[in-house]
Amino acid sequence: MENYFIIHGSFSSPYSNWIGWLHDFIETEGKQVYVPDFPIGVGHQSYENWSRLLKYYWDLGFITEHTTIIGHSIAPVFISKFLTEHKIKVKKLIFVCGFNQYFGINEEYDTVNQTMYFENLAEVKQYANEIICFYSDNDPYVSYEAEKDFAQQCATKQVFIPKAGHINSESGYDTLEELVQYL
Repeated sequence: MENYFIIHGSFSSPYSNWIGWLHDFIETEGKQVYVPDFPIGVGHQSYENWSRLLKYYWDLGFITEHTTIIGHSIAPVFISKFLTEHKIKVKKLIFVCGFNQYFGINEEYDTVNQTMYFENLAEVKQYANEIICFYSDNDPYVSYEAEKDFAQQCATKQVFIPKAGHINSESGYDTLEELVQYL
């Protein structure tokens, strides 16, 4: 059965930004959608803790070749690393403001994000039929170059939204209409 996962970023939640809106939109279409609440903050957010939670869903059979996973900010690299490490094939990946190996946001973000990074990002292409990456040119947290590089390494389609910041509530994105056509 086709289903969806939406994964939030660092210091975020399943109720932040456009995530709640997207959850409701997908559910209204009669489809099954999961929005896990990953542990956040220094001492809690790590690849190990996040993968333990996502592995729980995988072990229950909720992540399959019919699953679309949508991730924001640090979530795209986390998802890529998880799928590659466990050799899990999914239908589609939709990434918003993804990045890998990027430092300089601030000490707390750099600390919680660093365990998510990994080599060979391009390998994730083996585990999804389609990978769509959204990014902007004026993100106050992650450089345009880092987001563009991430997209170039793994995307089958890139969607550039000029002057959209981190594509979050702070930048005026409580909804993300542009994403709907790719579901």
